[in-house]
Parts: sequence; C-alpha cells; structure tokens
Amino acid sequence: MKCTICKTGHTHLGITTVTLQRDNTVVVIRDVPAEICEDCGEYYLSEPVARRVYADADESAHRHVEVEIQRYAA
Repeated sequence: MKCTICKTGHTHLGITTVTLQRDNTVVVIRDVPAEICEDCGEYYLSEPVARRVYADADESAHRHVEVEIQRYAA
C-alpha cells in the first residue's frame, strides 16, 4: 500500500518496535509485525495486532509499571 504519511513510499511486511504511553506507564513492544514504509519508516498495524498491543499496554498500566519492555509473541 502507499504510505499515507509521506505519500511517496510503499509499505512492505516487516517487524517494528511500538512504544506506547498509558498514564505514567511507558511500554515498549519489540518484534511487532507491521506494514512498514520503505521511505519514511511509518508503520501500520493490522487490527488484530493493534488490539493486542493496546491490550498489553493497558494491562501494564493497570499493574502500575513505570517502564516495561516486551517482545510480541504470536
């Protein structure tokens, strides 16, 4: 697909790192499957992957973790 951010690059399947903040919690999730722009590096998550990543971040915030690094496991 064509990147909606830079408007010039095309995306390809790859692996990225997603960083999310929930209240006072920062969650870094590595090895997340995504479509990644070849020009600007913007990433796009599928709906099931995004749902899971957001749920993981919410769960970490619920535990009042300040910073957590996770690895995405399919």
